[in-house]
Amino acid sequence: MTLNAEIRLCPACNLRYPWYEGQPARAACPRCGQRTQRRASWKLTPGQPFTPAAPPPRPLALALDNLRSAWNVGAIFRTADGLGVRHIYLGGITPTPEHPGVRKTALGAEHALPWTSVSNLSAVLADRRAAGWTIWALEQAPGSQPLTQTPPPEGPLLLIVGHEIVGVGPDLFPLCHALVHLPLRGSKRSLNVEVATAIALWQLSLSGTISA
Repeated sequence: MTLNAEIRLCPACNLRYPWYEGQPARAACPRCGQRTQRRASWKLTPGQPFTPAAPPPRPLALALDNLRSAWNVGAIFRTADGLGVRHIYLGGITPTPEHPGVRKTALGAEHALPWTSVSNLSAVLADRRAAGWTIWALEQAPGSQPLTQTPPPEGPLLLIVGHEIVGVGPDLFPLCHALVHLPLRGSKRSLNVEVATAIALWQLSLSGTISA
């Protein structure tokens, strides 16, 4: 599907904003309501097909432990699909792609990436571990090691990311082979879970665990 897209400019308040087919606020400025001018136009093809990269050298899965934000979940779907994740496990209260907020930010990735919703991630982790998977939790906790200094596993990897406030539940730690974290330099000790997930997946792609 091809959509018409434009950059609009309001001479009254100088607001410059994008518009695409099917959205309101084309002729009238969304800020002041005055008539706007078209500054550029092009054809937009969301989800345009492309030739995928080679399959990742090792399978990688994600487990989301009780995320509360549907928007974070959707963004993680989009990032995970782009970076070679094979499967996403949605644990506890984590919203599923049936939620409109997930679909809003996933932008179709929820259809391309297999997922499973479970009430309790413990059984999934135990099953994957018994099947030979390495389990890592992305969490700042005693014994956690920098992801940048952690050698990639030999076989498939399942990475757990956690709730926006409390993180990965410590009751899952005994099922993990390692706790890893992203080294930070500022005053804040954590990042938004989707941002942290994206950085971790990209680092894993650089280390050869997955291919971008």
